[in-house]
Amino acid sequence: MNTQLFKYALEVERTGSITQAADNLFMAQPNLSKAIKELEDTLGIEIFKRTSKGMVPTEKGAEFLVYARNIVAQINEMESLYISRNEAKQRFNIVIPRGSYISTAFTRFVCELDHEQEIDVDVKETNSIQAISDVANGDYNLGIIRYQTIHEKYFLDFLLNKELEFDPIWEFEYLAMMSRRHPLASVPELSFHDLKCYTEIVHGDLGVPYMSDKEAKKPQSGDRLKKSIYVYERGSQFDLLSQVPTTYMWVSPVPEIWLKRFDLVQRKCREAGQKYKDVLIYPKSYNFTQLDRKYLDKLYESKNEVAFKKYV
Repeated sequence: MNTQLFKYALEVERTGSITQAADNLFMAQPNLSKAIKELEDTLGIEIFKRTSKGMVPTEKGAEFLVYARNIVAQINEMESLYISRNEAKQRFNIVIPRGSYISTAFTRFVCELDHEQEIDVDVKETNSIQAISDVANGDYNLGIIRYQTIHEKYFLDFLLNKELEFDPIWEFEYLAMMSRRHPLASVPELSFHDLKCYTEIVHGDLGVPYMSDKEAKKPQSGDRLKKSIYVYERGSQFDLLSQVPTTYMWVSPVPEIWLKRFDLVQRKCREAGQKYKDVLIYPKSYNFTQLDRKYLDKLYESKNEVAFKKYV
Protein backbone atom coordinates (compact mmCIF):
# COMPACT_ATOMS: atom_id res chain seq x y z
CA MET A 1 0.00 0.00 0.00
CA ASN A 2 1.33 3.43 -0.94
CA THR A 3 1.94 5.30 2.33
CA GLN A 4 2.10 8.60 0.39
CA LEU A 5 -1.68 8.29 0.13
CA PHE A 6 -1.80 8.26 3.94
CA LYS A 7 -0.15 11.69 3.97
CA TYR A 8 -2.71 12.94 1.45
CA ALA A 9 -5.59 11.74 3.62
CA LEU A 10 -4.07 13.30 6.74
CA GLU A 11 -3.77 16.64 4.94
CA VAL A 12 -7.44 16.49 3.92
CA GLU A 13 -8.34 15.74 7.54
CA ARG A 14 -6.16 18.63 8.78
CA THR A 15 -7.62 21.21 6.40
CA GLY A 16 -11.15 19.82 6.12
CA SER A 17 -11.04 20.66 2.43
CA ILE A 18 -9.95 18.85 -0.74
CA THR A 19 -9.28 22.21 -2.38
CA GLN A 20 -7.08 23.54 0.44
CA ALA A 21 -5.29 20.20 0.86
CA ALA A 22 -4.54 20.07 -2.86
CA ASP A 23 -3.18 23.62 -2.69
CA ASN A 24 -0.98 22.76 0.31
CA LEU A 25 0.30 19.64 -1.45
CA PHE A 26 0.79 21.54 -4.74
CA MET A 27 -1.51 19.08 -6.52
CA ALA A 28 -4.41 19.56 -8.87
CA GLN A 29 -7.69 19.04 -7.01
CA PRO A 30 -8.90 16.26 -9.36
CA ASN A 31 -5.64 14.35 -8.81
CA LEU A 32 -6.01 14.54 -5.03
CA SER A 33 -9.66 13.46 -5.23
CA LYS A 34 -8.60 10.51 -7.41
CA ALA A 35 -5.86 9.55 -4.91
CA ILE A 36 -8.31 9.60 -1.98
CA LYS A 37 -10.77 7.49 -4.00
CA GLU A 38 -7.98 5.03 -4.80
CA LEU A 39 -7.17 4.74 -1.09
CA GLU A 40 -10.84 4.24 -0.21
CA ASP A 41 -11.21 1.54 -2.86
CA THR A 42 -8.11 -0.24 -1.53
CA LEU A 43 -9.39 -0.13 2.05
CA GLY A 44 -12.99 -0.84 1.13
CA ILE A 45 -14.30 2.02 3.25
CA GLU A 46 -15.39 5.64 2.82
CA ILE A 47 -12.85 7.83 4.64
CA PHE A 48 -14.54 11.22 4.30
CA LYS A 49 -18.02 12.59 3.80
CA ARG A 50 -18.88 16.06 2.51
CA THR A 51 -20.77 18.29 4.97
CA SER A 52 -21.57 21.98 5.32
CA LYS A 53 -18.42 22.18 7.48
CA GLY A 54 -16.22 20.60 4.82
CA MET A 55 -14.67 17.14 4.52
CA VAL A 56 -15.33 15.22 7.73
CA PRO A 57 -14.02 11.70 8.51
CA THR A 58 -16.56 8.92 8.70
CA GLU A 59 -16.50 6.63 11.74
CA LYS A 60 -14.35 4.05 9.93
CA GLY A 61 -12.37 6.85 8.31
CA ALA A 62 -11.49 8.35 11.69
CA GLU A 63 -10.33 4.93 12.87
CA PHE A 64 -8.15 4.53 9.77
CA LEU A 65 -6.64 8.03 10.16
CA VAL A 66 -5.42 7.16 13.66
CA TYR A 67 -3.51 4.20 12.21
CA ALA A 68 -2.31 6.27 9.27
CA ARG A 69 -0.96 9.00 11.56
CA ASN A 70 0.91 6.44 13.67
CA ILE A 71 2.38 4.75 10.58
CA VAL A 72 3.58 8.05 9.10
CA ALA A 73 5.09 9.03 12.47
CA GLN A 74 6.91 5.67 12.70
CA ILE A 75 8.25 6.03 9.16
CA ASN A 76 9.57 9.50 9.98
CA GLU A 77 11.12 8.21 13.20
CA MET A 78 12.74 5.29 11.36
CA GLU A 79 14.22 7.65 8.75
CA SER A 80 15.60 9.91 11.49
CA LEU A 81 17.08 6.91 13.29
CA TYR A 82 18.72 5.69 10.09
CA ILE A 83 20.24 9.08 9.43
CA SER A 84 21.53 9.43 12.99
CA ARG A 85 23.29 6.07 12.75
CA ASN A 86 25.10 7.12 9.61
CA GLU A 87 26.91 10.13 11.01
CA ALA A 88 29.96 9.38 8.85
CA LYS A 89 27.86 10.06 5.75
CA GLN A 90 27.89 13.73 4.83
CA ARG A 91 24.24 14.53 4.16
CA PHE A 92 23.07 17.88 2.89
CA ASN A 93 20.23 19.05 0.67
CA ILE A 94 18.95 22.43 -0.40
CA VAL A 95 16.69 23.94 -3.06
CA ILE A 96 17.87 27.31 -4.39
CA PRO A 97 17.06 30.02 -6.96
CA ARG A 98 19.15 30.47 -10.09
CA GLY A 99 21.51 32.94 -8.44
CA SER A 100 25.20 32.76 -9.25
CA TYR A 101 26.51 33.88 -5.87
CA ILE A 102 24.35 31.15 -4.25
CA SER A 103 25.68 28.54 -6.67
CA THR A 104 29.25 29.72 -6.04
CA ALA A 105 28.72 29.18 -2.30
CA PHE A 106 27.51 25.65 -2.98
CA THR A 107 30.59 24.81 -5.08
CA ARG A 108 32.91 26.11 -2.36
CA PHE A 109 30.97 24.12 0.22
CA VAL A 110 31.38 20.89 -1.78
CA CYS A 111 35.11 21.55 -2.23
CA GLU A 112 35.55 21.51 1.54
CA LEU A 113 33.70 18.24 2.17
CA ASP A 114 35.74 15.23 3.27
CA HIS A 115 36.00 13.35 -0.01
CA GLU A 116 37.37 10.29 1.78
CA GLN A 117 34.00 9.84 3.47
CA GLU A 118 30.58 8.99 2.07
CA ILE A 119 28.79 11.99 0.51
CA ASP A 120 25.03 12.37 -0.01
CA VAL A 121 24.42 15.90 -1.30
CA ASP A 122 21.39 17.11 -3.24
CA VAL A 123 20.98 20.61 -4.68
CA LYS A 124 18.09 21.74 -6.88
CA GLU A 125 17.73 25.03 -8.74
CA THR A 126 14.12 26.13 -9.25
CA ASN A 127 11.64 28.95 -8.72
CA SER A 128 10.46 30.17 -5.32
CA ILE A 129 7.00 28.57 -5.43
CA GLN A 130 8.48 25.14 -6.11
CA ALA A 131 11.16 25.67 -3.46
CA ILE A 132 8.49 26.40 -0.84
CA SER A 133 6.63 23.26 -1.91
CA ASP A 134 9.77 21.11 -1.70
CA VAL A 135 10.60 22.27 1.83
CA ALA A 136 6.98 22.18 3.06
CA ASN A 137 6.60 18.60 1.78
CA GLY A 138 9.83 17.47 3.42
CA ASP A 139 11.68 16.78 0.18
CA TYR A 140 14.41 19.27 1.14
CA ASN A 141 15.57 20.48 4.54
CA LEU A 142 16.59 23.97 3.45
CA GLY A 143 15.53 26.35 0.73
CA ILE A 144 16.40 29.80 -0.52
CA ILE A 145 13.71 31.81 -2.25
CA ARG A 146 13.95 35.06 -4.19
CA TYR A 147 11.15 37.55 -4.68
CA GLN A 148 10.64 41.15 -5.66
CA THR A 149 10.11 43.25 -2.53
CA ILE A 150 6.79 44.59 -3.85
CA HIS A 151 5.50 41.01 -3.59
CA GLU A 152 6.86 40.35 -0.09
CA LYS A 153 3.48 40.27 1.67
CA TYR A 154 2.31 37.48 -0.67
CA PHE A 155 5.39 35.35 -0.02
CA LEU A 156 5.47 35.86 3.76
CA ASP A 157 1.78 35.01 4.04
CA PHE A 158 2.38 31.92 1.91
CA LEU A 159 5.29 30.81 4.12
CA LEU A 160 3.19 31.24 7.25
CA ASN A 161 0.42 29.24 5.60
CA LYS A 162 2.91 26.44 4.92
CA GLU A 163 4.20 26.64 8.51
CA LEU A 164 7.76 27.41 7.44
CA GLU A 165 10.35 29.53 9.22
CA PHE A 166 12.26 32.15 7.25
CA ASP A 167 15.33 34.33 7.74
CA PRO A 168 16.24 37.21 5.40
CA ILE A 169 19.62 36.82 3.70
CA TRP A 170 19.98 39.93 1.60
CA GLU A 171 18.05 42.72 -0.12
CA PHE A 172 19.59 44.06 -3.32
CA GLU A 173 19.01 45.92 -6.56
CA TYR A 174 18.95 43.93 -9.77
CA LEU A 175 21.68 44.76 -12.27
CA ALA A 176 21.63 44.48 -16.05
CA MET A 177 24.06 41.79 -17.22
CA MET A 178 25.26 41.71 -20.84
CA SER A 179 28.17 40.84 -23.09
CA ARG A 180 31.21 43.10 -23.15
CA ARG A 181 30.38 43.41 -26.85
CA HIS A 182 26.89 44.74 -26.14
CA PRO A 183 26.34 48.24 -27.59
CA LEU A 184 25.55 49.55 -24.09
CA ALA A 185 28.38 47.78 -22.25
CA SER A 186 30.36 51.01 -21.87
CA VAL A 187 27.42 52.96 -20.39
CA PRO A 188 27.94 53.05 -16.58
CA GLU A 189 24.25 53.50 -15.66
CA LEU A 190 21.31 52.47 -17.81
CA SER A 191 17.58 53.18 -17.96
CA PHE A 192 14.71 50.96 -19.04
CA HIS A 193 14.39 53.16 -22.11
CA ASP A 194 18.03 52.52 -23.06
CA LEU A 195 17.32 48.79 -23.18
CA LYS A 196 14.03 49.09 -25.07
CA CYS A 197 15.50 47.98 -28.41
CA TYR A 198 17.35 44.97 -27.03
CA THR A 199 16.22 41.43 -26.18
CA GLU A 200 15.67 40.59 -22.53
CA ILE A 201 16.39 37.10 -21.22
CA VAL A 202 13.91 36.19 -18.48
CA HIS A 203 13.45 33.21 -16.20
CA GLY A 204 10.11 31.90 -17.40
CA ASP A 205 8.70 30.36 -14.22
CA LEU A 206 8.96 33.12 -11.63
CA GLY A 207 5.54 32.81 -10.01
CA VAL A 208 4.04 34.79 -7.12
CA PRO A 209 1.66 33.22 -4.56
CA TYR A 210 -2.02 34.04 -5.12
CA MET A 211 -1.26 35.62 -8.51
CA SER A 212 -1.71 34.18 -11.98
CA ASP A 213 1.35 33.68 -14.18
CA LYS A 214 0.13 36.52 -16.38
CA GLU A 215 -0.10 38.92 -13.42
CA ALA A 216 3.32 37.86 -12.08
CA LYS A 217 4.99 38.43 -15.47
CA LYS A 218 3.33 41.81 -16.07
CA PRO A 219 6.07 44.33 -16.95
CA GLN A 220 6.47 47.35 -14.68
CA SER A 221 7.05 49.69 -17.59
CA GLY A 222 5.46 49.95 -21.01
CA ASP A 223 8.96 50.17 -22.45
CA ARG A 224 9.96 46.77 -21.17
CA LEU A 225 9.63 43.20 -22.39
CA LYS A 226 9.13 44.12 -26.04
CA LYS A 227 11.51 41.31 -26.98
CA SER A 228 11.90 38.42 -24.57
CA ILE A 229 13.54 35.01 -24.43
CA TYR A 230 12.34 32.83 -21.56
CA VAL A 231 14.81 30.34 -20.09
CA TYR A 232 14.60 27.89 -17.21
CA GLU A 233 18.21 27.27 -16.17
CA ARG A 234 21.40 29.27 -15.81
CA GLY A 235 23.42 27.48 -18.51
CA SER A 236 21.20 28.81 -21.31
CA GLN A 237 21.23 32.36 -19.98
CA PHE A 238 25.04 32.53 -19.92
CA ASP A 239 25.35 31.03 -23.39
CA LEU A 240 22.85 33.51 -24.83
CA LEU A 241 24.34 36.53 -23.11
CA SER A 242 27.87 35.72 -24.25
CA GLN A 243 27.01 34.58 -27.79
CA VAL A 244 24.22 37.05 -28.66
CA PRO A 245 25.58 40.51 -27.78
CA THR A 246 22.21 42.25 -28.22
CA THR A 247 20.70 40.40 -25.24
CA TYR A 248 20.67 41.40 -21.58
CA MET A 249 19.25 40.07 -18.32
CA TRP A 250 18.29 41.50 -14.93
CA VAL A 251 20.10 39.52 -12.23
CA SER A 252 21.48 39.74 -8.70
CA PRO A 253 25.12 40.84 -8.41
CA VAL A 254 27.25 38.08 -9.97
CA PRO A 255 30.70 36.92 -8.74
CA GLU A 256 33.59 38.09 -10.89
CA ILE A 257 34.53 34.52 -11.78
CA TRP A 258 31.29 34.12 -13.78
CA LEU A 259 31.64 37.47 -15.53
CA LYS A 260 35.19 36.66 -16.63
CA ARG A 261 34.30 33.15 -17.73
CA PHE A 262 31.57 34.36 -20.09
CA ASP A 263 33.05 37.80 -20.90
CA LEU A 264 30.13 39.70 -19.34
CA VAL A 265 29.59 42.98 -17.52
CA GLN A 266 26.96 44.26 -15.09
CA ARG A 267 25.48 47.75 -15.12
CA LYS A 268 23.24 49.68 -12.72
CA CYS A 269 19.79 50.96 -13.63
CA ARG A 270 18.90 54.53 -12.66
CA GLU A 271 15.17 53.78 -12.19
CA ALA A 272 13.74 52.30 -9.00
CA GLY A 273 11.60 49.18 -8.78
CA GLN A 274 14.25 46.50 -9.15
CA LYS A 275 14.64 45.55 -5.48
CA TYR A 276 14.70 41.86 -4.63
CA LYS A 277 15.22 39.81 -1.50
CA ASP A 278 16.73 36.37 -0.89
CA VAL A 279 15.30 34.49 2.10
CA LEU A 280 16.33 31.23 3.79
CA ILE A 281 13.39 28.90 4.53
CA TYR A 282 13.17 25.76 6.65
CA PRO A 283 10.60 23.71 8.61
CA LYS A 284 9.54 24.81 12.07
CA SER A 285 11.65 23.29 14.87
CA TYR A 286 14.28 22.24 12.33
CA ASN A 287 17.71 21.67 13.89
CA PHE A 288 20.51 22.89 11.66
CA THR A 289 23.27 20.34 11.12
CA GLN A 290 26.96 21.11 11.10
CA LEU A 291 26.94 20.85 7.29
CA ASP A 292 23.95 23.20 7.05
CA ARG A 293 25.87 25.83 9.00
CA LYS A 294 28.98 25.24 6.92
CA TYR A 295 27.03 25.94 3.74
CA LEU A 296 25.47 29.07 5.25
CA ASP A 297 28.95 30.33 6.14
CA LYS A 298 29.95 29.93 2.48
CA LEU A 299 26.72 31.59 1.39
CA TYR A 300 27.32 34.73 3.42
CA GLU A 301 30.97 34.76 2.37
CA SER A 302 29.94 34.66 -1.29
CA LYS A 303 27.20 37.25 -0.72
CA ASN A 304 29.60 39.68 0.95
CA GLU A 305 32.01 39.47 -1.98
CA VAL A 306 29.39 40.76 -4.42
CA ALA A 307 27.49 43.00 -1.97
CA PHE A 308 30.41 45.36 -1.45
CA LYS A 309 31.63 45.37 -5.03
CA LYS A 310 31.42 48.67 -6.94
CA TYR A 311 29.63 48.55 -10.28
CA VAL A 312 30.61 51.25 -12.76
